[in-house]
Amino acid sequence: MRIFFHCNKTHLHLNSAVRLVNSDSNCSGTVEIFHSGQWGTVCDDRWDFSDAQVVCQQLGCGRAVSAKLSAHFGEGSGPIWLDDVQCLGNESSITDCVHQGLGSHNCGHHEDAGVICEVRLVNSDSNCSGRVEIFHSGQWGTVCDDSWGLSDAQVVCQQLGCGRAVSATQSAHFGEGSGPIWLDNVQCLGNESSITDFSPTSPGQNPLSSAVRLVNSDSNCSGRVEIFHSGQWGTVCDDRWGLNDAQVVCQQLGCGRAVSATQSAHFGEGSGPIWLDNVQCLGNESSITDCVHQGLGSHNCGHHEDAGVICEVRLVNSDSNCSGRVEIFHSGQWGTVCDDRWGLSDAQVVCQQLDCGRAVSATQSAHFGEGSGPIWLDDVQCLGNESSITDCVHQGLGSHNCGHHEDAGVICEGKCVILFSKVIFAQRWKK
Repeated sequence: MRIFFHCNKTHLHLNSAVRLVNSDSNCSGTVEIFHSGQWGTVCDDRWDFSDAQVVCQQLGCGRAVSAKLSAHFGEGSGPIWLDDVQCLGNESSITDCVHQGLGSHNCGHHEDAGVICEVRLVNSDSNCSGRVEIFHSGQWGTVCDDSWGLSDAQVVCQQLGCGRAVSATQSAHFGEGSGPIWLDNVQCLGNESSITDFSPTSPGQNPLSSAVRLVNSDSNCSGRVEIFHSGQWGTVCDDRWGLNDAQVVCQQLGCGRAVSATQSAHFGEGSGPIWLDNVQCLGNESSITDCVHQGLGSHNCGHHEDAGVICEVRLVNSDSNCSGRVEIFHSGQWGTVCDDRWGLSDAQVVCQQLDCGRAVSATQSAHFGEGSGPIWLDDVQCLGNESSITDCVHQGLGSHNCGHHEDAGVICEGKCVILFSKVIFAQRWKK
């Protein structure tokens, strides 16, 4: 069954000098800005995921999943209003971002920018009710109504800026969809930031983040990269493999920033197919398979060239992906964080970095056990909006006056629980 719901207010775009066109969805298309009585486009120079995120939020379409370049949705006409847009990602309007000035550009319409947002409601005359659809792997798909309830609907309503959910309807109330059914057995608490947020049973695994995993390591956030395709796990060849490619994998798995793109089977040789070769990511793609590559299964490699990644931060010594002792990777070693001045703002940065929602506790005194090796950070003082724990004020990497009995940890609120209908990642991926 497909699921639907109603929210309790009409969706008003008060910043509505932006729209998405040339698509069958209100939440994807060519970006257009209304200025001086005319709709015009945005040039794709410097256009990236942070810019797309602002547009999706501005339109009440949830999170961005892709920032499109080169007139992906077709060339617009009329003026080109914005160029060299550089957003932080938290602005309330795309025109609040740094740019060249309205109407100032050196572009043609073959460079028109576009976006694809994560979630949409369709088959209704209201922006705040309809069939729920999710964008994944290049396709819009539906959500099954098994276990669907008001808490799940609440997450969608909040995600789309539609207020409180008043009904979680079932049985194709707004008509049956087509294409894939992406989610089943969704069980939200109601405070998650996205319907696709969840706590998978296997660390680092997210079925909707696609079939990617890191193996052959003692960490969920480092290892040999493997892709699931055609019923088989396979590896990635290290030809052209670099930090931008590793960055996509780390973000995809909710492991923060990439610190190393390893080559030459650093984490051991895999077996089975080699699915990707000559991967070239910009670094803002939502999935490693969205990057430029030779084609799935097309390569000229052996497993001695298997690619790997090491991401910057991990949580260890817990049975949850979203709680544990905080460890940082630096100078080739994992090390801990001292709990001097450790507080909820610091924990919040770690939770956000790992895509684990809001911090609920900043633990001290080696609550999750004592670590070993170096203590990398001490006297951490975050505002709470930094993109990485290492961006916060601290003593300097490796500078501290602590022992491991002071190792810091976090407990994050976590994500929705989703049981994927065909593949359930229920094992710890270590080989």
